[in-house]
Amino acid sequence: MTFEKDSSAGYLANHMARLFAAGLQRRIKPLGLAPGQFPALLALWAREGQTQKDLVRTLDIEQATLANTLSRMERDGLIERRPSAEDGRVQEIFLTDRTRSLRDEAVAAAMAQNEIALEGFSDTETTQFLSFMKRAIASMQQDGSA
Repeated sequence: MTFEKDSSAGYLANHMARLFAAGLQRRIKPLGLAPGQFPALLALWAREGQTQKDLVRTLDIEQATLANTLSRMERDGLIERRPSAEDGRVQEIFLTDRTRSLRDEAVAAAMAQNEIALEGFSDTETTQFLSFMKRAIASMQQDGSA
């Protein structure tokens, strides 16, 4: 059995993810942001005051990975942690004013990267492609592979 990378969904998805990350990096680096921070930022732009546990569940990433990302974001002045009013042992995560002000530019940068990736796709193909990706993700989550 030979491995054909051009016939491997995993290889192609990984390659595409690296290209997305590189393109996003070029676009958001001038804003002082990094691609690894982007999922947490999107979640916090949608709803501030989440706990680290909330974000782990929402983003479906490892706790240690998120902890490192949040520590760097705090160091860089992108977020601040505050004790929860309900339980002082729990910290809630809030964006800084500077980070709130970056939302529109950062989202526009991500959308520009998506447009490049999907250039030449019809609306129907784009919808179908996104649907296929969501189905593959759901299958792997259900299987525990993710």
